[in-house]
Amino acid sequence: MIAAAEMAFDGLSCQGCGAQLNVAKGERTAKCPYCASPSVVMRPRSGTEDPTFVLGFVIPEEDARERARKWIRSTWFTPSAFLKSDVTQVRGVYLPAYVYTAAAHVDYSASIGENYTVTETYTTTNSKGQTVTRTRTRTKTEWRSLSGKWAAYLDDEVVTASKGLHNAELEAVEPFDLRALRRYTPKLLSGWIAEDPSRGRTECLKMAHDEAVGQIGTRLAAHMPGDSHRSLEYETKVVHEHLELVLLPVWILAVRYDEEAPLVRMVLNGQTGRITGRPPRSWLKITITVLSVITALVVAYLIASMR
Repeated sequence: MIAAAEMAFDGLSCQGCGAQLNVAKGERTAKCPYCASPSVVMRPRSGTEDPTFVLGFVIPEEDARERARKWIRSTWFTPSAFLKSDVTQVRGVYLPAYVYTAAAHVDYSASIGENYTVTETYTTTNSKGQTVTRTRTRTKTEWRSLSGKWAAYLDDEVVTASKGLHNAELEAVEPFDLRALRRYTPKLLSGWIAEDPSRGRTECLKMAHDEAVGQIGTRLAAHMPGDSHRSLEYETKVVHEHLELVLLPVWILAVRYDEEAPLVRMVLNGQTGRITGRPPRSWLKITITVLSVITALVVAYLIASMR
């Protein structure tokens, strides 16, 4: 991605997760920030495209560490050693991602409901056993058919281009404020790890297309008039699809709370500080909690049955 003579970067390839990294010279033995694999080897540059834009880091390292500590302490049903652990690895990475834009043309049909109220007269028996006449107001819905065309611009859909960080993890720390994107220059990456795309454009285009089309139903439902709708059916045609390669700032943090347990990885949005991770579970705590709840329910039932 960056010429070695220009920025003195070396290409490294992780044998664990497949991430393609560019790091400063002298970091040939650095562990992979995604999977902590020490199996990182030199590789020739693959001639991948340069990114168009870069989104800079806003969250400093110490802030990222503190947010990770708070996240660790906020987890539930985790081993006590994990709750007391501290961050052991922190790496800032410029993650390759594609920003997807397209236009969608939708043909739809639905039943639109319009609410109205009616006043009804009915007879009933009061507390004295007498028959009385009363009125009440009820809401009814009138349904009518509607069909038409709807167009939408699909923009700012972001998908990972890295094999080291899956799309679900990227989605968990979104959104990024893409208004802060800056035109790419190698100087913006000085001192940071930057990754080349390790997923192909075709794969990323399909991911972005599927995500964008999957949101059409929700957006179209919000567009429907009336008080309610049902039987919404639609067909979507997507045109003018475009991918733009960008670099996004993420902090990759790791905790080792037990020598025999794998590292627990956290991913933090380097712009907003939003964090995600998969904390370990303490099955002893979960079992005790479940048994306590069952015991409480049984006791409550027995007390109620004796009354």
